[in-house]
Parts: sequence; structure tokens; C-alpha cells
Amino acid sequence: MNQPATSPTLKTERLLLRRFTAADAPEVSRLCDNYNLYKSTLNLPYPYPLESALEWIATHDESFTSGRMYEFAITNKESGKLYGAIGLSHQQAHRHGEIGYWIGEEYWGQGYATEAAKAVLDFAFLGKDFHRVYARFFASNPASGKVMEKCGMTYEGTQKDHIFKEGRYEDLLLFGILNPNHQ
Repeated sequence: MNQPATSPTLKTERLLLRRFTAADAPEVSRLCDNYNLYKSTLNLPYPYPLESALEWIATHDESFTSGRMYEFAITNKESGKLYGAIGLSHQQAHRHGEIGYWIGEEYWGQGYATEAAKAVLDFAFLGKDFHRVYARFFASNPASGKVMEKCGMTYEGTQKDHIFKEGRYEDLLLFGILNPNHQ
């Protein structure tokens, strides 16, 4: 991979979090073209054709360079197999951001989202000096909330009927964490 120095990779016990490339688009499309994943995420379209994956990946360089959004592919550290994605927005004026993630359904329940989220929180707090990181999830997707709890995030509130999806309103639960180095 020929990536600029401003493009870090994050390593965990089992994972390598790296920048996406256009070569990842077919697997992104395959993993995301899944109704069960779509119904539990805020922003993924369904169906999810190859063109959507290519368009999404094409936005990453400018967003990363500007410091507005950091998107990482969640991959197996040894084999390189793509499991999902994790992103971190950066509201620079407020020194905070939102973390969001998805994992392909065939990899659910194996702890990859938690492991990746912990690495991205370290990146936010130690690498970028964020003061706060928050995340939101559908009340109908408690597994995502478990990931946040395992990362040390705490419940901050419910946004009632905040999202209209699939013909009904969904509550969003808000979790957050402050940079432990700022306290």
C-alpha cells in the first residue's frame, strides 16, 4: 500500500485498521448488500451496488486529509480479509467526533467491532487529542450498544423517534466518553 504518512494504520491483537482502496469495493459491496446490516445502520443504502462502494471509498482521501472524517477498513491482521468499516468524524472546533461502524453479518459476534472501536478511541484521544467521542445506535440494535459499553462509553440519552426508516420511527440511543487524559 502506498499511502501518505498522514494515513495511519492501527493495529490490535487480531486486526489491522487501514485506509480503504478501490480494490476493496467488491467486498464492501458484497458485505453491505445485506438487509440485516442495512436495517441496523444509519447511513448504508440497500441494495448496495459496486458503484456505491466505489463512490464511498472515493470520498475518503479528501475527508482524511482535511481532518473531517477518518475511515478505516477493519481487516484481519494476518490474512487481510475485510470484516467491516469504522469511521470517526472530527468536529475540530469542538474537539469531538462521532464514531460509527459496521461489520459484515458473517463476522458478527466475534468482537471485531469492539476491538476496532477501542483502537479508534485511542487514535482519537492519543493521536488527535479529541476531548470527547460519541456514538448513536438504533434501540432495535442493542448489540451495537454493547460494543459502546465495552469501550467504556456511557449512556447519555435517547433521541425519541429520531430516524424514519422502513416506514417507522426509530429511537437513537446516545453514548459518549471523555478523553481520560483531559480529566
